[in-house]
Amino acid sequence: MLSESEPHYRQPLLKTPFHERARALSQVDSFIAWAGYTTVDVFTFVEQEYFAIRNATTLYDLTPMVKYRIAGHDALPYLNRLMTRDIGKLKHSRVAYSVWCNDDGHLIDDGTVFRLSDTEFRLCSGERQLDWLLDSGLGFDVQITEVTDETAALAVQGPTSCAVLTAFGLSGIAQLKPFELAWFALPPALGAGSQIMVSRTGFTGDLGYELWMRPEDAESVWDALMDAGRECAIRPIGSRALNMARIEAGFVLPNVDFVSSERSLRFGTERTPIELGLGWLVDFNKGHFTGRRALFDEQRRAPRRRLVGLDIEGNKPAHNALLYADKAGKHQVGSVTSATWSPTCKRNIALAMVDAPHMRTGSTVWAEIYLNRELVWERRMARAQVVERPFFAPERRRASPPADY
Repeated sequence: MLSESEPHYRQPLLKTPFHERARALSQVDSFIAWAGYTTVDVFTFVEQEYFAIRNATTLYDLTPMVKYRIAGHDALPYLNRLMTRDIGKLKHSRVAYSVWCNDDGHLIDDGTVFRLSDTEFRLCSGERQLDWLLDSGLGFDVQITEVTDETAALAVQGPTSCAVLTAFGLSGIAQLKPFELAWFALPPALGAGSQIMVSRTGFTGDLGYELWMRPEDAESVWDALMDAGRECAIRPIGSRALNMARIEAGFVLPNVDFVSSERSLRFGTERTPIELGLGWLVDFNKGHFTGRRALFDEQRRAPRRRLVGLDIEGNKPAHNALLYADKAGKHQVGSVTSATWSPTCKRNIALAMVDAPHMRTGSTVWAEIYLNRELVWERRMARAQVVERPFFAPERRRASPPADY
């Protein structure tokens, strides 16, 4: 969700509708590529942006998120054939997180499904998947269209985000429940007759919303939100701060915690939803879907590896560290995929792919961490305990939020 692995050196990167506003507030000129767009990695200091997520309100440019309109008489059966989750249970004006796989049960991508009507859905993913979606639509009365450029998107996240959106003029936003969506009229000053779709979703594991709007409304919405949130110390954030929050929330990131089976270059590096701890997204009772047989066989025999949470001693993040069964480092049992020092939890945490039987909660493994001490690299074996994720899950992310300051 935060970055795109495809090379874009053959064509210039696109600018999102929020680019000029973000550029004006960027103090370190740190930008990265995401799905063909240029986006901010850091505005000022990562730590300040992170604490704004947990204590105030933040804005994150979500426009590069790839968006598809899926419509037609067979839109629902098509999605149920594609997804591992039972989309038939998704009610109108609701959003669901889901994944889709190939015939071998290996994960292609994850994303969110928005049910807009009986025959229309929106699918959002971190990377472009149009070829796979079109191939999967053979035999269905369904139209699949990429609409990324037609919709600007902004994540408004943090414990005071509801109050900021209320001050912005979205009356009734406090009644929106987690994974619900609703349409709101923009304040008259921003354009008569304009509407904005708001979903109570996000990638921080905290209270937050995502705003979906016309590109021509983007700058005026940004300005009005910054003005409405001034008393709540609202600030824009980049991808690095968001990455810290999503690790605390235990969320997986494509090309970091897993590689799409369509892009995997080495045999054995593909991952299944069960291995990634996403088995709760697989519904074997809904009928046939792509990868069902392979996933059913895997569940029956139990996975050989699984993505787990790690609590690591010390305060040095174990980025890409190899994991061993013993302190001597003779028997490798896994590797770290994401790592950070959690300022909120005051813990050194990580997500890691660990082999059985060491993947059981409470098991101890050893992380090989290299420290740079006065230009000399020092190897250190740090004890790590397998723990449940998420690491941080505040009650406010699901509770009814206050609509005032």
